[in-house]
Amino acid sequence: MSSMAITTRDRDRELLIPVADIPAGDAAVSPSPKPSSSASPPHHSGRETFYKVIRSWASKKFMTGCVILFPIAITFYITWWFIHFVDGFFSPIYAQLGIDIFGLGFITSITFIFLVGVFMSSWLGASVLGLGEWFIKRMPLVRHIYNASKQISAAISPDQNTQAFKEVAIIRHPRIGEYAFGFITSSVTLQNYSGDEELCCVYVPTNHLYIGDIFLVNTKDVIRPNLSIREGIEIVVSGGMSMPQILSTIDSRIRLGEISRINRS
Repeated sequence: MSSMAITTRDRDRELLIPVADIPAGDAAVSPSPKPSSSASPPHHSGRETFYKVIRSWASKKFMTGCVILFPIAITFYITWWFIHFVDGFFSPIYAQLGIDIFGLGFITSITFIFLVGVFMSSWLGASVLGLGEWFIKRMPLVRHIYNASKQISAAISPDQNTQAFKEVAIIRHPRIGEYAFGFITSSVTLQNYSGDEELCCVYVPTNHLYIGDIFLVNTKDVIRPNLSIREGIEIVVSGGMSMPQILSTIDSRIRLGEISRINRS
């Protein structure tokens, strides 16, 4: 009886399997692997794609608005500054008189400039202007400033007889296949042993309008686009952004005759 109890106890002890002795690689008793947290569900990736599309669309529309509003804002800002600047000439006079109306000084300034133009177009105004220039040109420093500013203003003058820039020109410079944008200021005749050669004095701006190079180019080598002086100045000042997509040329013989007539007058 005692031996049977021992045998039964040994058999139970042999059948007893500790949990620590279970092999780690045993698939029968190993727990099922948990799903990885890095694998995102399909609806989560679709939401991120939707957010990216919305951000890209919003940024493009925002930049489009900036591109459209930037020149408008600059135009209004410069116009508003110009009105305040011109209004400041006569507004102190009205302030001393007790009149505080915004824009009245600006209207007065524009009227004054118009009357000066009318007066200077007469014989008496030209005489007064010549007398004033005679005094200014005898001042050591002021005469250089006056001469430079007068040349710039003469370039856009509506009077063709005093206009510094006669017409817009395109010359081949600095090498074959490249062109430079400039203005014809005068025409000269070069006398040499082979005969006379008609040359055009072409001013090519290198720094807006007040600094540039002068080239004497044969009349036949000058390309004359169908552009006015003001259009040419706008092209130079804007860095070429206002250049038309298509440029057409005009008859050089007609324009050369006009330039010669202007120089003789």
